[in-house]
Amino acid sequence: MSTPSTEADADVHRVSNSFVGDVWTNFKRWNLKAVRNPFVLVVSLVQPIIFLLLFTEVFGQIAGGAINRGGGAGISYETYLVPAIAIQVSLAAAITSGIGLVNDIEEGMFEKILATPMNRTAVFVGKTAAEVLRIVVQVGIILGLGVLLGAEIATGLIGAVGIMLVGLLFSLWFIALSNAAAVITKDQESTIIAANLLQFPLLFLSSAFLPLDALPEWIQTFARFNPVTYGVDAARALMLDQDVMTVVEVTQFSGIWNTLVPAIVVLAVLDLVLGAVAVFLLTRATSSDVK
Repeated sequence: MSTPSTEADADVHRVSNSFVGDVWTNFKRWNLKAVRNPFVLVVSLVQPIIFLLLFTEVFGQIAGGAINRGGGAGISYETYLVPAIAIQVSLAAAITSGIGLVNDIEEGMFEKILATPMNRTAVFVGKTAAEVLRIVVQVGIILGLGVLLGAEIATGLIGAVGIMLVGLLFSLWFIALSNAAAVITKDQESTIIAANLLQFPLLFLSSAFLPLDALPEWIQTFARFNPVTYGVDAARALMLDQDVMTVVEVTQFSGIWNTLVPAIVVLAVLDLVLGAVAVFLLTRATSSDVK
């Protein structure tokens, strides 16, 4: 039996001739890469933590007044903000997905993977699973920090788990978009610029930091089509145990489900569409495409 000549070759060595085996191989590989180079993961977590600390300290009283005038009497800004930061960390961490793929392209690793008999869809699924695991952990860290700062999760432990799952569901569409950008640009700098150009407008033109009725009408209009609004509203409904969605009026369900059901449907559709695009681009890629 021949021994892989390099560590990179060992990483792509298949553990079994199956879709599940290919997923597992890529899941392990991307987790190992994260452990060996934690800098990007730390950066994607530090920025949301800074936002959480600064916004609660600098804008807490002003924003708290706007929240209470909007019918959220008794809700602290810490409690209101934590779901938004949970979604922000999902967004920031998802950006690193495309950056990691570009690193593979630039180092020639992606070309080697394309030359193997590995299932292309399994490559993307395994990579995504590793990133989703890290995102769930990071959202959990934000929730724990938020509680230490005084935020309250009205739905308790079940709600906290639900918020982590919402962060997972939300992150999938941006992971797919980030990887699609990586395959198209094949350049780390372009991928980072494209992702960051989207990140902050999406965050600030949504219900993340203030109630929509406290914002200009044009922002409210944009927010109706902004995925961040649906992710934040779903997480906030679980945080507050209230129906908080204002961009889509749903009354067929009970309480927080009037927020959760439309939000989950919108995010799931977005995940499927962009996930299909990312897999399509990955399966169409050839060795000559990434040289």
